[in-house]
Amino acid sequence: MRSRGGSGRLSFPASMGATAESRAEPADSSLPDGVAVAGTASVLVIEDEPGIVDFICRGLRAEGFEVEAALDGVEGERLALSGRFDVVVLDLMLPLRGGLDVLDTLHRTLPGMPVIVLTARGEIEDRVRGLETGAVDYLVKPFSMAELVARLRAQLRALAHASASTMSVEDIEVDLLTRKVKRDGIEVALSTTEFELLVYLCRHHGQVVSREQILGSVWGYEHDPGTNVVDVYVGYLRRKLRRPGNPAPITTVRAVGYRLGGAG
Repeated sequence: MRSRGGSGRLSFPASMGATAESRAEPADSSLPDGVAVAGTASVLVIEDEPGIVDFICRGLRAEGFEVEAALDGVEGERLALSGRFDVVVLDLMLPLRGGLDVLDTLHRTLPGMPVIVLTARGEIEDRVRGLETGAVDYLVKPFSMAELVARLRAQLRALAHASASTMSVEDIEVDLLTRKVKRDGIEVALSTTEFELLVYLCRHHGQVVSREQILGSVWGYEHDPGTNVVDVYVGYLRRKLRRPGNPAPITTVRAVGYRLGGAG
């Protein structure tokens, strides 16, 4: 369901939850290139009060965000699981399906999706339950639009940082900060050199790289015609990444070098 922008000036009594402060700071242009920010970031609002939905949608659109809304938990969960959104703003008190149930589903299915919980329930136990269920932030009504926008941008920055520190190639995930590697969701233990070799191949996904290029980048010295160290470590990497019936996606290109993924 697309949210509907209202016309004219709206009045928000205290029971509606939002303050009349609908403007925030100008769009932040300091985030890394290629990261979804105001102007490209897509926000899903799951809230059952039409007035609050209209307030949020108009305020976020004024800041350059793309916004879509759902008025119940069932529709909200369906839209959120489509994977079309960068951030979800979620009310806890929803018809048809409660916000905590929606949050639990999103946390299990899309663990990387930032969810900001928006609710009139300000008790400590409710905040704790929301955060423990997977919310990344918590806003209690009444709220200001400036604060909501600031928190959305903070989550987008965190998402950008996480994206910059992880690589996903074929069915292999590499975390550059923790140096953890997974294939098909299963962690793979690699030595320091094996990890550096995999990162180099991932950064050249689909490209054929020569043994000389690999030696210079991973080992840091010029090609020695007599060494087979690259072939040995590619063998180690293949064995560790191999799964039953699913060999490692590293192809030998005869007389040239190796390629991770790409054409067969």
